[in-house]
Amino acid sequence: MPFARLATATTPTCHLGLGLAAVGRPGYINLGRETDLGADRSVASLRARTHELLDAAYAQGVRYFDAARSYGRSEEFLADWLKARPDADDLVVGSKWGYTYTADWTTDAERHEVKDHGLPTYERQRAETAELLGDRLDLYQIHSVTPDSPALTDKELHAKLAESAAQGLTVGFSTSGPAQADAIRAALAVTVDGEPLFRTVQSTYNALETSAGPALAEAHDAGLTVIVKEGMANGRLAQPHAPDALKAVAAQTSLGCDAVALALILRQPWAGVVLSGAATATQLASNLHAAVVDLDDDQVDRLAGLAEEPRAYWERRGSLPWH
Repeated sequence: MPFARLATATTPTCHLGLGLAAVGRPGYINLGRETDLGADRSVASLRARTHELLDAAYAQGVRYFDAARSYGRSEEFLADWLKARPDADDLVVGSKWGYTYTADWTTDAERHEVKDHGLPTYERQRAETAELLGDRLDLYQIHSVTPDSPALTDKELHAKLAESAAQGLTVGFSTSGPAQADAIRAALAVTVDGEPLFRTVQSTYNALETSAGPALAEAHDAGLTVIVKEGMANGRLAQPHAPDALKAVAAQTSLGCDAVALALILRQPWAGVVLSGAATATQLASNLHAAVVDLDDDQVDRLAGLAEEPRAYWERRGSLPWH
């Protein structure tokens, strides 16, 4: 398992990763994106920004980088960086398949990505990822599994994934939507020749959306590495959008709302890697302070009151504009 190396890592930030969803393409749903990226969303500009973030993250002890086929050119940007940094051989590289990017490098496309968990899509995207990342790819995940996903029942797909696992690739899945817990539990039951297929799970979990927590604990107990995405709730937990309770706790710690929000997740005993989705080096530095935030029980209890009903949370997320 590539994540086993994190168990012996000594840097405070080794359990924080960098996700490239916000910088691999010009349009995304994070709040404050106009300020973060400005008007220049060219390929060259976002490539340079991605490399700056990767440099900063690696220098500060981050050792997991997360991309996806649907994150625009994120795999390409990451591959370029890896080729320029052959010395960075102590990190874990993950990507995802199952969505095809369709926005053609615009922010106003009618559809930015198309989901398909069928075997032909896997085979096509696996080849595309291999062409870019080659043997630097450690983890390949099914992107956004839901309880009705055919990826949970397609035996031919399972066999192909198991072949990749036998060749040394770690196979995992990510989840989204209000029924994440159901999807996680269904995926835990998937086996090939009597052996569990999936070795990692990547799910949305944050102060506003905690419903997957019990299922993620079960996954951890079953031996999977748990990766947490959207810990900032697409910017809803960062200044200036953060709830008052989070702002008050952040003021007590003298750190940012973002660091506190991510620290809350790091407290979970099942959280293996918590992703930063930073779009700027300043955001990344602030996010990484999560590793040193020490929340007391009273502060944790106050933040627990922020949790929303899952369906309401996902409805609001679904209404966020791409910009």
